[in-house]
Amino acid sequence: MSQQTFSIGELAKSMDITPRSIRFYEEQGLLNPTRNGQNRIYLKKDHVRLKLILRGKRLGFSLAETKTLFNLYDSHQNSKVQLEAMLKMTAEKRAYMQQQLIDIEMLKAELEDVEARCQEELNALTLTTLKQGQTA
Repeated sequence: MSQQTFSIGELAKSMDITPRSIRFYEEQGLLNPTRNGQNRIYLKKDHVRLKLILRGKRLGFSLAETKTLFNLYDSHQNSKVQLEAMLKMTAEKRAYMQQQLIDIEMLKAELEDVEARCQEELNALTLTTLKQGQTA
């Protein structure tokens, strides 16, 4: 039984990304396709890794963090080490995101304050203009 393979175009299309993105991930050491001359041949393993890269990006993980997890997996087939590293990274990411939420709430409150003061000034100017128009 032969293993399913993908060309760079097929892999890119299946993941809705560009071949250039795939080549970039190769340059970063995240993917390592086999070659037949100049042609890259991607295996199911590469397809899975690309899915993990894209999922990691969506979750806010850097490519370096993703590479660390891949290296752990490649060097320790025991997933305990990898799972512990993943738990540590997700806890750090969660703490970072929590701080971002706090920062966003503070900025939102400041914007609402500025907006309210601008509206008050505009209302006062509009009222003054109306009064001046009535006395003329």
